[in-house]
Amino acid sequence: MKEFLTYIVQNLVDKPDEISVTEREGAGETVFEVRVADEDMGKVIGRHGRIVKEIRILMKAVAQRKGKRVSVEIVD
Repeated sequence: MKEFLTYIVQNLVDKPDEISVTEREGAGETVFEVRVADEDMGKVIGRHGRIVKEIRILMKAVAQRKGKRVSVEIVD
């Protein structure tokens, strides 16, 4: 799932080599923390948070198929 999230974010930003996705286990779920270059932050979040919302929906759908729970956080 980490590779899938990395692939999605790489195709949204101008500087794909500055992407960092870390995975940590939280209270019964896996939390993915995404870090991008400052100038790419708006491209990942989107207007009114629409793009990051859709990324979260995709990740939850993939996780649900595997019987897991995930969340995605955009970290600056």
